[in-house]
Amino acid sequence: MNWHRTFTVARTDVKQLVLAKDFWMPMSILGGIFFVIVPLVLLLSITSLGDVDAVQNIANTLEVLPAKAQAQIKGDTPQGRTSYALAVFLFAPMAVVVPLTISTAVGAATLVGERERGTGEFLAHSPAATKEIYLGKLMASLVPGYFTTMVGFTLYSLIVNLIVGPEVGGWFFPTQQWWLLMLWVLPGFLLIGLSLVLRLSGRVKSTAAAQQASGLITLPLIAISYAQASGAIYGTITTTIVIGAIAWTIGLVSTWRGMAGVRRQRLLGVADGV
Repeated sequence: MNWHRTFTVARTDVKQLVLAKDFWMPMSILGGIFFVIVPLVLLLSITSLGDVDAVQNIANTLEVLPAKAQAQIKGDTPQGRTSYALAVFLFAPMAVVVPLTISTAVGAATLVGERERGTGEFLAHSPAATKEIYLGKLMASLVPGYFTTMVGFTLYSLIVNLIVGPEVGGWFFPTQQWWLLMLWVLPGFLLIGLSLVLRLSGRVKSTAAAQQASGLITLPLIAISYAQASGAIYGTITTTIVIGAIAWTIGLVSTWRGMAGVRRQRLLGVADGV
């Protein structure tokens, strides 16, 4: 394994994505909606809502949360407790859904796209081994989704602390569970999704087919990751670590199988590969 060649493949793909406005503009809009616009509107509505009875009714619904989650909620007022619960618990799954959506969209087209652009033959005859090509493509697919999420997460943290912080006694976000979710759980789920989608991209004959087929993989994975992200936030630190460890194990095994199954012929479109 030559890491220099792997990084060269990844760097080339990332440069192409940066220059593609038709990619990064929708990506920015998607991240902005989920990480900025929706939280900003919702949290401002709760904290500035004048109808105390309405806020109290919303606060009463927090009783459906697990006991451990309820014990973590801060704030002395209904507005404070409700906005804290929304900021910490409600938006956690989006931190997994957004990068999965973006990265798998990139990954679905990354191998089959080489053939459609006429660069597959050049890549197939390059000095890079098939494992290095596969891993480089995986890295390049990971970067856009994770980068968008980290930028969105930073903006989301500022919004939460500026709007909810005064209601609960000061800046408090990110919590420990959120740090673990972003730095430990999320990369594991991204690895699972991308390793599967890249293998799929090497099998199909067109980008459109890859995008359609990847939905069969990503939709169930998004549903699973949504549930696990919620569990990671609601549960203990140990629960979050275990969820991340399971995701990483599955992702690494799937990546290894994908690396072992890539064939140069698939870049040329003349034989079955993975």
